[in-house]
This record gives sequence, C-alpha cells and structure tokens, in this order.
Amino acid sequence: MKEQVEARINELKAEMESGQRMMQELDEKRSNLGYTIMRISGAIQALEELVAGEEESAQA
Repeated sequence: MKEQVEARINELKAEMESGQRMMQELDEKRSNLGYTIMRISGAIQALEELVAGEEESAQA
C-alpha cells in the first residue's frame, strides 16, 4: 500500500512540474505577444497619422 501511495505521489509531482513548465512557457508567449501587439498598434497609429497628414495637404 505504501509503495502505491509513494508511486502516486511521484506521478503527481511529475505532472505538477510539467504543468509549471507549461505555465512558464505560456507566460513568456503571452508577454511576447503583448509586445508584438503593442508594436503593431504603434505602426497602425503612425500610418494613420501619415494618411491624415497627406489628406490635409491634398485639401490645402
């Protein structure tokens, strides 16, 4: 009985370590994705301002 319980404990510890590694990888991916989205947002804003500036120049 004791051996079975210890074996189960070891299995659960291995699953927990695997889950923690996965969580860390996902956190890193989320952080990188947030940075990428911020860069894309900035590029969109810059291009929209460029278009607006050209439209104002064309109207003048």
